[in-house]
Amino acid sequence: MVTQSPKFKQATTDSKKLKAKPTDDELLELYALYKVGTQETKFEDAPKPGAFDFKGKYKYNAWKKLVDAKTTPEDAQTKYVELVDKLKGTYGMNA
Repeated sequence: MVTQSPKFKQATTDSKKLKAKPTDDELLELYALYKVGTQETKFEDAPKPGAFDFKGKYKYNAWKKLVDAKTTPEDAQTKYVELVDKLKGTYGMNA
């Protein structure tokens, strides 16, 4: 598991307080960045989704795209913080 920066930890908390649900593409990007940023499960060790698990396939492929691009956990955390800041501006935040 990778050390999480304080800004990243705050962004994960803030992402749950958005006033509106982000788009599916935004959610996939958040998911993939979080997975790479934390590396709770290494991509190589993650099970592939089943044939009819379409949601799982989208999430897996978004994660795979970042892994294939050689995104480091630190870069993923930075991009995650930037995306959450953008989403806070777009959707607002609940207190």
